[in-house]
Amino acid sequence: MKNIITILLFVSTTLVHAQDVNVLLKEAANLEKQLKESEALEKYKQIASTDTNNIFVLVKCTELNCSIGARQTDKNAKANYYNEAQTYAQKALVADPNNADANYAMAVLAGKMTEIEPEKKKVTEYVRQTKLYGDKAIAINPNHAKANYVVGKWHYEMVTLSWIKKAAVKTLYGGLPKGDIDSAILYMEKCRVLDQYFVRNYLDLAKAYQYKSQPAKAIEVLNKLVKLPNRTADDAALKEEGKQMLQQMQ
Repeated sequence: MKNIITILLFVSTTLVHAQDVNVLLKEAANLEKQLKESEALEKYKQIASTDTNNIFVLVKCTELNCSIGARQTDKNAKANYYNEAQTYAQKALVADPNNADANYAMAVLAGKMTEIEPEKKKVTEYVRQTKLYGDKAIAINPNHAKANYVVGKWHYEMVTLSWIKKAAVKTLYGGLPKGDIDSAILYMEKCRVLDQYFVRNYLDLAKAYQYKSQPAKAIEVLNKLVKLPNRTADDAALKEEGKQMLQQMQ
């Protein structure tokens, strides 16, 4: 009899927990739609504290910490958000090393850590990790839109890195993997097909076309960019940057 009661209590508790998680997930998603990222992050963190292997939630915590952290003007505040993002990204990867989302989260995190890491050798390692985890995410799921963007952006940044920085990196640390502007465009164009509302991808794709001296294609991308809806707290500013870029090119 005691065993039956124990089983019933366990099942009941599990069901209640699942219901609570579903409620919190809906609340978090609604807050994201309202562009209330800080509030959404707190909801996701609440879920992550009990549902410790929920990769979707861990990735959300990584993304939102990175997004909010990028807008911080105080270096310490930025570092706090990125360090918290690192904790969640690493938990996601430990939960499933062969999960595309987990590897994508690590790629995003590595890219952000280059902004706060003072040691050049570690910065170089984070740059390597960005591509390493991005490539793995795509290998697991070739149609992962944001992973394609991350790798495309990596190629663009490697190509546009100033020759002084390239020389310093090569001299001190043996160089970095080579970037390629055609690869940058290829990956970001694939991202555009997979996610037609990803504002940040449009802006960087336009920059890649501009760098390759293809203004007509850059203008085409920018014209679509400025008409996109705002889906994240960063989109309005990104669209404004695209609008100014478009005005300069026309």
